[in-house]
Amino acid sequence: MAEPRQTSTASPLPSTFPIAKSDLIEGMAKGMAVLEAFDPQRQRLNATLAAERACITRAAARRHLLTLTHLGYLETDGRYFWLAAKVLRFSGSYLATARLPRAVQPTLNRLAAQSQTSFSVAVLDGDEVVIIGRSGMDWKSSESKSVQARVLAYGLHLGARLPAHATSTGRVLLAAKARGEFSAWLKPRLVTGLARLTVHTTTDARALKALVDKARTDDYCQASEEHELGVHALAVPLRDMQGQTVAALNVVSAFPVAVGPLSLLPLLLDAARELRPLL
Repeated sequence: MAEPRQTSTASPLPSTFPIAKSDLIEGMAKGMAVLEAFDPQRQRLNATLAAERACITRAAARRHLLTLTHLGYLETDGRYFWLAAKVLRFSGSYLATARLPRAVQPTLNRLAAQSQTSFSVAVLDGDEVVIIGRSGMDWKSSESKSVQARVLAYGLHLGARLPAHATSTGRVLLAAKARGEFSAWLKPRLVTGLARLTVHTTTDARALKALVDKARTDDYCQASEEHELGVHALAVPLRDMQGQTVAALNVVSAFPVAVGPLSLLPLLLDAARELRPLL
C-alpha cells in the first residue's frame, strides 16, 4: 500500500532569501531540513521522527537519512541515526573564513585578559542565538578556577545554540528587530508561552516583550540565572557603520549582576565602539 503523504504544506526550511520556485532544489531543501531535525533534545532519530520534524513523508525522510549516512554526515545502528563528525566541516569552515568571527576574536581575547572573565559574541538564528566567538581566561588562583569552571558550564563554546528568550544576547538581538518583525516573532508565543529552563526564566511572552523593550531603550540587557542557575550575564549590541545590529557581545559571571557583569558595562560599550569600523 502506498504511504500517505503528509498533509502539511509548510516549507521544510524557513526562507531567509526568497528565490524563484524554478531555482529552488526541493531535494536539497528537504535534505537540509533532515539534518536540522537533529538537536540536543533529539540526538537520535528514526525515519518516523525525522519525517515529523522535517515536515516530509517517512519514505522521503528514510531516503535522505540513508543518503546522508552514505555521504558520511550521519551514523546509524540500522534503525536510529545520529550526526557524524563530518558535519563539523561546515562550522569549521565558517569560523575560519567568515569575516565576523575573525573580526571580533582579538577584542574578545583582550577583554578576557583585562578582566579575567568570559566573553562571547552571538548572532540570532530563529529562536536561538549561536555563539560565533568566545574567549575565557585560564585564571591562576584555585578560587578563580572554580568560578571559571562554573561559568564555562554555561555552554558558551563555539557553535553553541542558546534560547534567545532566556539570554542577554538573545534579548539584545530581538530588540534590534523592527517592531513589526518582533511582534510577528512574539505572536505565537503569546499562546504557547516560552520554555522554562530555570525557576527564574521568563516564560510569559508579554513579560518578555517588556524586557526586550527595556533592552531597546537601555541599549544593553541583563539576564540573571534565566538560562542556568548561578550564571549572570550582560550583553550589548554590536553595530556596523550603517547602524545595523549584526551581533551581540556579552560577558558571563558567577557573581550577581550588581557586582559582576554590570560593573563591566563600560568595558563592553567601549569594545562595541572599537569593533564598529570592523563589522
